[in-house]
Amino acid sequence: MKVNVLIVEDSRVSREAFERKITSFPEYSVIASIENAANAEIACMSNKIDLILMDVCTADDESGIRAAARVKKNYPRVRIILMTSMPEHSFIKKAQDSGCDSFWYKEYGNISLREVCERTMRGEKVWPESSPVIMIGQAKSSEFTDREFAVIRELVRGVRYEEMADTLHLSINTVKYHVKNILQKTGFRSTIQLVAEVVEKRLVLPKY
Repeated sequence: MKVNVLIVEDSRVSREAFERKITSFPEYSVIASIENAANAEIACMSNKIDLILMDVCTADDESGIRAAARVKKNYPRVRIILMTSMPEHSFIKKAQDSGCDSFWYKEYGNISLREVCERTMRGEKVWPESSPVIMIGQAKSSEFTDREFAVIRELVRGVRYEEMADTLHLSINTVKYHVKNILQKTGFRSTIQLVAEVVEKRLVLPKY
């Protein structure tokens, strides 16, 4: 029996590459291929979908993670593999919370697309142990604590220390302490340099 696949990928070149790859697997069939995750649920309404390959960042800034949660709520039997080429550190946890079955890095790791599809369809949960490690200034991304990541995320949002302290339930002095430690680790002189590097390297993408 064929596995009916929906591909959700905003890049036309990548989408067509996934279509060719999936159709090369004898037991898989591409039923639909779309660029916007907001339409994934509609595709499930209109077609018998067994497996969704869903990019995290899709057209019109639609989040594949949020779309996956909606699909899982209404079509729980559909298996979903979240995909990304971004090293954003929070994606794995967010994808797990959304109910996704597996998570696959397009450009990191050594597991093939076919393997992650087959294992997922067998009922396995295939997850990377951690997000990719990248350099931010002089520091590896793996060197940041969860609290430091939370502070970095707020810095990327451009909020003031007072608002950051309220959001993270910290004192302003504690926020300043974390910012100082982050700058020492990275070797940056200002939070502007830090934010520019974090955004450029896609370590933090708050909108997804």
